[in-house]
Amino acid sequence: MKQKKELSVVSIILGCLMAVIFGAANAYLGLKVGMTVSASIPAAVISMGIIRFVLRRNSILENNMVQTIGSAGESLAAGAIFTMPALFIWAKEDGFTMPGFLEISLIALCGGILGVLFMVPLRQTLIVEEHGKLPYPEGTACAQVLKVGESGGAKAGTVFLGLGIAGIYKFISEGLMMFPSRINYVINKYKGSAVGVDVLPALVGVGYICGTKTAACMIAGGTLTWLVIMPLISLFGGDAVIYPGDMPISAMTPNDIYDNYIKYIGAGAVAAGGIISLIKSFPLIVRTFTQSVKGFKSNKQDLPMWVIIGGIFVVAVAMWLIPAIPVNLAGALIIIVFGFLFATVSSRMVGLVGSSNNPVSGMTIAALIIVSLLLKVTGNTGPEAMIAAISIGTIVCIVAAMAGDTSQDLKTGFLVGANPKKQQIGELVGAVISAAAIGGVLYLLNQAWGFGSEQLEAPQAGIMKLVVEGVMGGNLPWPLIFAGVFVAVLLEIIGVPVLPFAVGMYLKFHLSAGIMFGGLLRLVVDKSKKLSENRKEKCVENGILFSSGMIAGEGLVGILLAILAIIPTAKLAADGTKMSVGQVIDLSGVANTGNIGAWIFFAALMGIFAYFIFKKDKKPAVNTVETAETEAEEQKDTEA
Repeated sequence: MKQKKELSVVSIILGCLMAVIFGAANAYLGLKVGMTVSASIPAAVISMGIIRFVLRRNSILENNMVQTIGSAGESLAAGAIFTMPALFIWAKEDGFTMPGFLEISLIALCGGILGVLFMVPLRQTLIVEEHGKLPYPEGTACAQVLKVGESGGAKAGTVFLGLGIAGIYKFISEGLMMFPSRINYVINKYKGSAVGVDVLPALVGVGYICGTKTAACMIAGGTLTWLVIMPLISLFGGDAVIYPGDMPISAMTPNDIYDNYIKYIGAGAVAAGGIISLIKSFPLIVRTFTQSVKGFKSNKQDLPMWVIIGGIFVVAVAMWLIPAIPVNLAGALIIIVFGFLFATVSSRMVGLVGSSNNPVSGMTIAALIIVSLLLKVTGNTGPEAMIAAISIGTIVCIVAAMAGDTSQDLKTGFLVGANPKKQQIGELVGAVISAAAIGGVLYLLNQAWGFGSEQLEAPQAGIMKLVVEGVMGGNLPWPLIFAGVFVAVLLEIIGVPVLPFAVGMYLKFHLSAGIMFGGLLRLVVDKSKKLSENRKEKCVENGILFSSGMIAGEGLVGILLAILAIIPTAKLAADGTKMSVGQVIDLSGVANTGNIGAWIFFAALMGIFAYFIFKKDKKPAVNTVETAETEAEEQKDTEA
């Protein structure tokens, strides 16, 4: 049966809307906890609900195009928020020039376009010829969801319910301030330690999606720092003032110890973990790079080669000549070289382990170290050089993230019979829309709370900042950083996943604890002996869809609260300044329920989440795995 056209007005509008929504939500999530999640499946599910049940149309190709454009926004946002906030922090702390809105958008646009263009010539090799060898777990899962179009309404309803419940919860907690979003307990008899949990829907969702093992590694990292290292620092430090601290350790709270010492240990562990992952992948890098150079070609189903080469050339020249982009000719060449290298690696890595485990941060750290070293060798170590290093790192990071996302989306399209060229155009549309939006999102969040604050810790960007400062010769506490490095080495020796453990060391214990609650729910599902395998798969899917909704809901309300925090009202505060809308709706002075209320609300959230995980559909879904595989083989034969 002939399908409706996939690159339609409806698919473009919906896709752009999904790109902005999930891009903003993931930006907030990444700045909050240092992690982002794939938007492909929730975007596809929402699209099915709207196109099939609202517009009364049925086109799997339109739905696929919506998720293609929508997921581009999430990937571009991830690359931007892992690096760009460092520029805002420098502007605040060290007097650097504040990045302009145009600068942010142009940097993001360059990375987004390059990420798509670099991946296009690899499609034939990675998607078609390697079919059956590279599983592309998330791309295959998204194709299966798209195949089950008949249940799209119920699935979309699950996502929207998660979004709505999390949005209301977030507004009550951090808008009305009726209960704290962070529960904290200082253990006075074990000086230097503290425990607690961030009772946030997005954290529970992240823990459920990432799984029990990742969540357990993160909480283990937090346990090492908050319940072992910090008490030892307090015990042995005594009344000494030890750099980078500026007060006696005996006078420090657990948060002071974390801010002055643990962040550096965690940063060293994360940096080492990223580099270790690259070293372990070196044979794969060499093989992929060699195959990519040999197969650097496109066919009639892809964008023409002259468009790809011409586009790369135009972007390179634009990075060099446009004053708003702080990159010179050498920097542009470095971006092209590293961008192509990491795009090839990222495109294959997501095929093996999925986007969630793609070591984009490790690639970015490696690029930042090399770029910073080159700048330092040439005598450039001032603010302009540091800004240039972060800008180059940002573009490389976005390139890697976008290439991986494009590869995953093209695999989904391959399985459902989409037109590759139209999907590639869709990716470019998503990159343009997201680049235009990300500057506004970053400015809004920075003005409302500031990066590096308790509300937006921006952990990944903090690590990138430390890397550049360290290489450029800043006054970093190298013993603390190397302590983290050797913890990462030890973890690698004993076979513990380094990056999630290291991220747990770097983040506050409370964040990892919130993620662990989601991991525990996933454990209940995975280990249940009362559920059949089919039922268990259904419960996992329900949880992932509801989690995706919760993550999006919290992120969107977080953006809303940021807007309310900067809108002034006529009402005056005690100091005579105008109060913002956010301050006016703050009910903490009259209706704050404290930690008890927080536990009650969080328990209710967990109960609702569990209900939607285990609820049974009225109509059983159709199993389409074999159908998807069969059609993929037919598509492969057609393309061959």
